[in-house]
Amino acid sequence: MDARSEVLIQSTPDAQWLPPGGRADVVRSNVAPGPTCLVRLLICRGETVFCVPREGSGKLDLPTRKVPSSDQDGRATARQFAFDVFGRRASVTPVGFVRNVVHGQPDGYEWPVPLAHFTLWATDGEPLGAGTWVDANDHASLLSARHWFPLVVAGN
Repeated sequence: MDARSEVLIQSTPDAQWLPPGGRADVVRSNVAPGPTCLVRLLICRGETVFCVPREGSGKLDLPTRKVPSSDQDGRATARQFAFDVFGRRASVTPVGFVRNVVHGQPDGYEWPVPLAHFTLWATDGEPLGAGTWVDANDHASLLSARHWFPLVVAGN
């Protein structure tokens, strides 16, 4: 990618997980946009990615952290999160994001409108905590339903 590069990988109009009329775009990018609501860490070991259970559902997902509104693009949160996961400083590089496009002020929608971003950051290291290494290149993988999955597949 060039100095600032964005490639639309997938767009889902009327995404069922968004309020009516909402759209979800998956964008490969080397820049994290604002407002960023969540950061996810992509930690790879060969063909596998490190996953942890989601709070609430227990379903496996990439390590995820909510971003405070003071961290517009999520970079500071991603750096701190990587430090917490590895117990040391680690570089974080934006891979891309899922962008929710929602108009109006829908009841029960917790993210900013009209745009909310959920960024994916690549980082390296051996996580200190427990987790599961999952094959992310398999389209039949339990991860294939995750909104960020096309970013991982597009990067390989």
